[in-house]
Amino acid sequence: MPYETVTRQWRVPPALPVLKLVAAATVLALGILLASGDLLRPVLGALGAATLAGWAVRDLIAPVRLAVDPDGITVPAGWTGRRHLPWPAVEGIRVGRRSGRGFAGPALEIDSGESLHLFSRLDLGADPHDVAADLAAARPTSG
Repeated sequence: MPYETVTRQWRVPPALPVLKLVAAATVLALGILLASGDLLRPVLGALGAATLAGWAVRDLIAPVRLAVDPDGITVPAGWTGRRHLPWPAVEGIRVGRRSGRGFAGPALEIDSGESLHLFSRLDLGADPHDVAADLAAARPTSG
């Protein structure tokens, strides 16, 4: 059965940016509450909160992390940009196990030769194994 020509997208789960914003508010509040006259604690709390809030804003502005269509795969580029990789540019799609860079567990790896794109379950809102199977099904057969 041929793959549908409709674009399929995977995105950050909607609850994730909300959790990041709650964590940002908590970190800021703790920095202020635990200051005890020390200026460093509220400053560090504010820096941590700003980082978490920026991360949450990115999830709200650009929630789609991966998309596939008959012509190829679209991946993030920069903070909110997107880059389309035509199928001939995609050298490999596999699921590997990652233990660094902020997540542990299976990660979808898309190799375009010049760049490697990694996606966790939290990036995709789905199991990386399932997404890899969907991408394999969407990829046109050569010949």
